[in-house]
Parts: sequence; structure tokens; C-alpha cells
Amino acid sequence: MSVAKPQTGPLTLKQALEYALKNKSDAAKAKLDVENSQNKIDEAKAQALPHINGSGSLTYNPILQLSALPGELAGQPGKTLLVAFGQKWNAGTAVSLTQNLFDKSVFTGLKAAKTTQEYYRLVAGLTDEQVIEKVATQYYQVLVQRQQLAVVDSNIATTTRVKDVIEGQYKSGLAKKIDLDRSRVNLSNLQAQQQQLINTVQVQENTLKFYMGMPIETPIDIPSSALDSIHPQLSLVDNTPDVKKLSDYQVLKKQEELLVLQKEANKAAYYPSLSLSGNYGYQGLGNKFPVGTGANWFDYASVGLNLKIPIFNGFATRSKVRQADIDIKKLQQDIHNTELSLNLTYQNARTQIHNSIITLNNQKENVALAEEVYANTQNNYRQGLAPLTDLLDAENSLTTAQNNYSAALLDYRIAEIQLIKAQGNLKSLLN
Repeated sequence: MSVAKPQTGPLTLKQALEYALKNKSDAAKAKLDVENSQNKIDEAKAQALPHINGSGSLTYNPILQLSALPGELAGQPGKTLLVAFGQKWNAGTAVSLTQNLFDKSVFTGLKAAKTTQEYYRLVAGLTDEQVIEKVATQYYQVLVQRQQLAVVDSNIATTTRVKDVIEGQYKSGLAKKIDLDRSRVNLSNLQAQQQQLINTVQVQENTLKFYMGMPIETPIDIPSSALDSIHPQLSLVDNTPDVKKLSDYQVLKKQEELLVLQKEANKAAYYPSLSLSGNYGYQGLGNKFPVGTGANWFDYASVGLNLKIPIFNGFATRSKVRQADIDIKKLQQDIHNTELSLNLTYQNARTQIHNSIITLNNQKENVALAEEVYANTQNNYRQGLAPLTDLLDAENSLTTAQNNYSAALLDYRIAEIQLIKAQGNLKSLLN
């Protein structure tokens, strides 16, 4: 399999999904199964086509077997004569043909092969959806982690400026050493958080590359502007899916068709089968090596009809048919359970998207409020109207609010992906 060239420049979600569908081994294997299903159809067709075989032989008999004959045949009554039959050399070549005229198992097998091809196509589609879900979810996890890292970087820059101001005030005797120490501790905590996030982003990016089927050493750049594409939409919940059209359900229904055909293949053992056979050969016999005039050559041919009528096989066929019935009934239970599960998934996704939108809007307002409080507190602190404690508290509150907003963005996006999946529209993310 050829691997696509690594992505250069900013990696959008669409590009990540397209790359994954071309390079991820799961998707590639599913496509190979679809390709191989045609070979299975050809194999099934072969049972309905003529089978032709050729053969040849050369036998040398250094000692011919003797047969006992009564002497009366040679005018020597009362004696037993030992006579050698056959020739020293025996050569032959032949061609045989067999053609099924009626065999129910052959035609059932052909139907099963075509149904198997449809099954693998459905499985390939389902596999693509699973790849899309994993890549899209991981893509936004990386995006949000980078957003959190950007927030920490901004807070470090702000905290560093505050520390420098306090340090200058301390040198001028306008601030206490404890104020400077607290600002340094706060900055140190932010730097530790920054390093932790850097490691987390690297791990998340490597996981994304794995889901995409991309070499781990390949650098990627996910643009932060992709966060702007997250717009909460309650209208998404209006698209109620028909679970019977979803890939999970259709795959199971196609499996049911295959089991029914397997049952029919077992029942085919009850039916007679009819085939045509033909042979044509050329044989040479002689006491010399059978070349030229060294042997007597003659041809022969035969044509026949072969009818096979099953009468009794110890109830083996009946047992196979009953086993197939049980397999069908078990799968029907799986289909019923899957239908319930898909409906449950959709209802839970609707609930989650509602809750995520509420949380996201609340956190967005909370960030705006925290930014306002921090700006006012910082201004008051510079004018000596607020203690350092208030400034540090406001700074911590802003950091917490920003992180909560980033987490709410991720929760919403994941909920949105789950809802789109429940509606069977994951491939819309490729648009």
C-alpha cells in the first residue's frame, strides 16, 4: 500500500480525515476485503463452469503377471496353463470434463458470495465512520490542549510582568518580601503547568498521528483558528435518525442474510444433483517403447450423466439446518438489541448536546466576567487600592475560568461528534 505524503502546512480536520481514510490500516484492510470479495464471487462461479482435467501415464512391466487357464482351452485337458496377459509397455493420455447441470448448493453459494461482497462494502463504510470518529475526537482534543497551553503562556507573561512590578516595588521599599515570594510561587506553578501541558500536547498529537496512520515523527500544525469553527447548534437535534439506515444496523441485517443463505446451503444437501461427464483418451500398448510403430495405439471416449440422490445421512443435514436456525435467532436478538442501543445513543447524545451548550455558554460568560474582575483588580492593585492577595486570586480565577471554557469547548465538540454519529452523518465532517 502506498502511503500519502505527510501533510505540510496547517492541518485542517478535513485534511486529517482524508489522510486517515487513505492511510489508516483499518480502513485499508476493509477496502482490501471489498476487493477480495470479487475473488470469492469468481470462486463460487467456478463451481457452475465446466471442469476440465488432463492426464498422462507411462508404465513399464518388466515381469508380466501370469494368469491360470484350464488346459481344455488349448486342447490339453487336465492341465493348468499359465499365460501372461498384457504388454511390456503401456502409455496413455486422456482429457476429462465434468459439468454441473443441477446442484442447489452451487447456486446458493453464488448468492452467498454476492451477498458477502455487499457485506464487506457495508463493513468498509462502518470502518470509515469509526476512523472518522476517532480522528475527529482526537483532533479536537489536541486543539483544546493547545488552547489551554496558549492560555497558560499568556498567564505566564502577565504574571511575569506583575512579578517584575512587585520586584521593583520591593527594591524601592514599597512592597513586602512575602508579596514578591508569593508572586514567584504563582509564576513557578504556572511554569510547571505549562511543562505538563507541553507533554500532554505531544502525547495527544502522537495519538492523533496513530489514528491517522501517519508516521509519528511527522510534524503537524493544527491551527488554533479551528476553535472559531465551533458554533453551538441546537438545530442538530432536529435530525432524528432512522436507525435501520445506520451502518451498524445494516451490517447486522446483511449478516442475517448470509446466515439465511448458509441455512439454504445446508438444506441443499436434501436435493439431488445432476452432472455431465465426458472422457476422451488415447492409449498405446506394446512390448517395445511406445514410439512410432513400437506400440499399438487406439483412442476411446465416453459420455455420461451422473445423478446423485441423497437418501439418508444419519440426520446430519437436519442437525446443520437446526444449528443454522439457532444462529439466525441469536443474530436477530443482536439486531433487536442494536436497534435499542442506537436509539439510546441518539437520545443520550441529544441530552448531552443540550447540557454541553448550556455549560459552554455559562463558561464563556464566566471567562468574560473573570477577565473584567482581573483587569479591575490589577488596576486597583497598581493604585494601591487592593492587596496582592486579591490580584493573585483574580489571576487564579481567570486561569480556572479559561481552562473550564476550553474543557467545555472539547465536551461540546465531542458531544456534537457523538450526535452526528448517532444520526449516521459522520462523513459530513469531510465536507
